[in-house]
Amino acid sequence: MKTYNVGILGASGAVGREMLKILAERNFPIGELRLLASAKSVGKKLTYMGKEYSIQEAKDDAFTGLDIVLGAAANPVAIRFKDSIVKAGALFIDNSSAFRMDENTPLVVPEINPEDIFKHHGVISNPNCSTIITLMAVKGINKLSKIKGMYASTYQATSGAGINGPIEMLDQMEDLVAQYKETNDAPITCKETNAKTFAYQIAGNVIPAIGSSAYEAYTKEEMKMQNEGRKIMHLPELVVNCTCVRVPVVRSHSISVTVITEDKLTPEQVKAAIANEEGCVLCDDLDKNVYPMPILTSNQDLVYVGRIRNDLVNDHGITLFCCGDQVRKGAASNAVDIAVRYIKGE
Repeated sequence: MKTYNVGILGASGAVGREMLKILAERNFPIGELRLLASAKSVGKKLTYMGKEYSIQEAKDDAFTGLDIVLGAAANPVAIRFKDSIVKAGALFIDNSSAFRMDENTPLVVPEINPEDIFKHHGVISNPNCSTIITLMAVKGINKLSKIKGMYASTYQATSGAGINGPIEMLDQMEDLVAQYKETNDAPITCKETNAKTFAYQIAGNVIPAIGSSAYEAYTKEEMKMQNEGRKIMHLPELVVNCTCVRVPVVRSHSISVTVITEDKLTPEQVKAAIANEEGCVLCDDLDKNVYPMPILTSNQDLVYVGRIRNDLVNDHGITLFCCGDQVRKGAASNAVDIAVRYIKGE
């Protein structure tokens, strides 16, 4: 079997570590594995397939001899090393948002637009995590009838903000529990909020804004659903009204979506379509309390879809609720699966 020399840029972070785990799960044919990060991580060790690897410093010459580089670093790092990676002859599959809207860079969800993988010019972008999960849930609907628009509300886990997100939430919850035991009265705020990762206390709270302002009072995070959705699904006229909310959940994002289609569809048609879609699980029986939840979808790659019903406002609307692991399917495993399809040529 042909092997490939693979590098992970940002290997010390949560997504980089997850990429390493998924490469092992996929039994990816690796010849040389090179783990790259900033100078402060040099010398730290990570284990892959029972063998320890030391993290090396990411430099311009660190990519020589690599075939594929998986990017798990922030935008400035991706931009800094993109030309060096391409010059070295490696394919850069990047999880940052730096190149997603570049017209020469494919933006890929392998189950939706795998053909775009082979239109690359050295770089392939991984979409936003909520975009991936949402489009996975609605791709079957688009096959039944072209999607014209979507109303979406995302309920995004604290780990979407990095490793410090859950730590901050759990520390705050611990404080609330201690206050309750002390007073026998349910507290609303922490004695010391310690809000550093998020703008406000997240324990016992939701924060209805993620990202900075981008367009008509919508945030950058909210506009990604429309702009990236158009590119991935090849629907240039798609319009999306999105509200992104941070919720006190450790892992897995949830999205409530109403899809507006050209033709009127029935819930039964939609359920059958979703049940047959690669990467989706139909989880829909309200009477038996069967529906998607973050706790069901964490630590795996399937997107759960349920609460499928007619929209009561728009005659061509279908409403659903979906959940998916934003660290895996929303980031690491999507990138690795692009690499898998790339080496298979499919």
